[in-house]
Amino acid sequence: MKTREVIRSVPAILLFLGSIQGAPQSGASRQQQIEAHNRQAQEYLKENRADLASAELRAIIALDPNNVDARGNLGVMLFFRGDYADAIPQLRAALKLQPGLWKIEALLGMSEKRTSDAQGALDDLKKAFPNLQEEKIRIEAGMELIEIYNGTGDLDKAAAIVSVLRGSYPTNVDVLYASYRIYSDLAGESMLSLSMVAPDSARMHQVMAHEMARQGDTEAAIRNYREALTLAPQLPGLHFELAEALHASSSPAEKQEAEGEYKAALAVNPFDEESERRLGEIAAERGDQKEAYKYYSRAVQLQPDDAEANIDLAKILTSMDQPEKAEALLQRAIQIDPTIAVAHYRLSFLYRNAGRTADAQNELEAFRKYKQMKEKLRGVYREMRLKTTEVKSDETDATNSPDQPPTHQ
Repeated sequence: MKTREVIRSVPAILLFLGSIQGAPQSGASRQQQIEAHNRQAQEYLKENRADLASAELRAIIALDPNNVDARGNLGVMLFFRGDYADAIPQLRAALKLQPGLWKIEALLGMSEKRTSDAQGALDDLKKAFPNLQEEKIRIEAGMELIEIYNGTGDLDKAAAIVSVLRGSYPTNVDVLYASYRIYSDLAGESMLSLSMVAPDSARMHQVMAHEMARQGDTEAAIRNYREALTLAPQLPGLHFELAEALHASSSPAEKQEAEGEYKAALAVNPFDEESERRLGEIAAERGDQKEAYKYYSRAVQLQPDDAEANIDLAKILTSMDQPEKAEALLQRAIQIDPTIAVAHYRLSFLYRNAGRTADAQNELEAFRKYKQMKEKLRGVYREMRLKTTEVKSDETDATNSPDQPPTHQ
């Protein structure tokens, strides 16, 4: 997995230029020379003449080999010029003179990696990464670490770095791509290990069912879920996963069977909020509002921060002519996830019925905005041939005209 260069500007990394420290004042003429070279280096940098600026920094180092500023800045300039082998001794000398220069240590680690010193790169990047604050260099150092760990097969360590980066930069495309790659590799590694350790186990059949469902082969998924249940009927989550596959089936008989599997899932785990939601949905589809309300209420009780559960219960309350309670639940759903389009749409409907025209229009505009975003995402998933699972309620409501009341599902 190759990383992208995200550090672009030398001045953004230069640490000390303009504050060059001189040697002890045993000779004023030498200090004056250092200051003159420093001023000239700054002028050359302003003119984007890095080679000449480097020569001035080398002149400072010749006068004062222990000048950490000149060493560090020269190393940075060589790094950005791509002279990694020449940058290393300068960066290393700066660190020896003043430990704790984390940007310098990160650049040293990157230089070592690009000159095939994998262990040196790992040591320096591991030390620097937790201490970096600037976004660009922190992402780059993290991506380099991920690549090193990925190359050595230490996927758990790579995933730990990915997790840190995602927490800090959740919309960075390079971080998201690295996350996709590492987690995909982890899934593949786990599947391979499971197939070797327990090829005929319930868990192996469950994994195979997951893969078949992801590829859209519902029949094969159901077959593997049934085999897993034969081997381990009390395995947590298994009844629910089979029920989901049955519910997605084109067979009316299998769709009907799904209800029993959701109930079986609750028998194994009474706190299975997803099964409560699905049973509420099935009850609502057959027009049993009382039963649907019971299941949806239980789902919200189990997971108050599940936006979908709040929307489900709001739909039933709307059909039961309890708009105030429905409104509170929809507002709660939007607080949890402001991008959930169907909540904005249903809230718009409630506001329109209450005569709150401006509020209704605002919610309708939000619905259209987030609906468009979801449609773009669905297009991406279709191109990737991935099966989406949690946009169902948005799709159903989006087919309704914004000028008509939402249909109850």
